[in-house]
Amino acid sequence: MTPPHAPTQNNTTQKGERANMKGATVAMLAMIIAMALLMVHQTEAISCGDLANMISPCLGYLQSGGSPTKQCCDGARKVQGATHSQADRRTACNCAKSAAGQFKVRQDTASNLPGKCGISTTIPINPNVDCNSIP
Repeated sequence: MTPPHAPTQNNTTQKGERANMKGATVAMLAMIIAMALLMVHQTEAISCGDLANMISPCLGYLQSGGSPTKQCCDGARKVQGATHSQADRRTACNCAKSAAGQFKVRQDTASNLPGKCGISTTIPINPNVDCNSIP
């Protein structure tokens, strides 16, 4: 007969099973959290460098006029597709205002670019716009 204070085979087995179950539960919870974090895409804010790369094929048109190239319009579409959030639109506005002065962009060509490329934009193309007022 086993003394009452000594663990029995059955009691030891139950404790081991509970420990294994607890470990498995913790591992499963960690895996679920990791999967959830991977599924949530953190969006990075667009940068002026990103915008400059997209719109650089338009520089000749923006400075001289004429007709924008296919590469220019493709870049303008990329900008349109990359500026869905309010923060991105405001960043794009501020970058455009800064670059327009730096690269001597003509106001008329900048304003006409979306129409000539067959796109619409919610970003005002105007050097006097308050970019913080963009919705």
